[in-house]
Amino acid sequence: MVRLARSVSHSLRSFARLAGDLALDGFHFVGATVRSRSAVSAEILFLRKQLAFYQEHQIRPRRLADSARFSLALWSRFFDWKEALVIVQPETLIGWHRKGFKLFWKWKCRIGRPRLPGNIRQLIVRMVRENPTWGEERVAAELSVKLRILVSPRTVRSYWPSRPSPRGTRKTSSQHWRTFVHNHGRVPRGM
Repeated sequence: MVRLARSVSHSLRSFARLAGDLALDGFHFVGATVRSRSAVSAEILFLRKQLAFYQEHQIRPRRLADSARFSLALWSRFFDWKEALVIVQPETLIGWHRKGFKLFWKWKCRIGRPRLPGNIRQLIVRMVRENPTWGEERVAAELSVKLRILVSPRTVRSYWPSRPSPRGTRKTSSQHWRTFVHNHGRVPRGM
């Protein structure tokens, strides 16, 4: 539980940092659209000169944060980014696009229901062990009728305990096969 809380806290901080950086970049973008074209061109030239200095002196850029990567990938959609790309290779920026796309679809397509509470899982296991002839449908029916816990047979199957037998098959009857044949093998006379 503590690990989950830390993970959620880290995710919230990362999201807040990303939202803050994007808002700041958005304000800068709106400010650039309001300024005169010559002022924006001068700023671009000024920034390119600084980058040229770093390239001439072969100063390695620091590793970018996730929010900076996302911001670069987002703003690259508005102009010909291949001309302005200096601090990373074009393949790197394309990789960031792909990574963002994968993360978006992973978030969008998260599937499945949350796990059942522990007490219900333990109850299913207990019911199966105490009633070896019952199947998933019967366990689900007993839970819904007697305890008003609505669980599908498929969900019950996912929590079904595994009980290995010597031959690798699960025992579903309280009677051995030999006893069954012995009891039912004799046909009474008169039938």
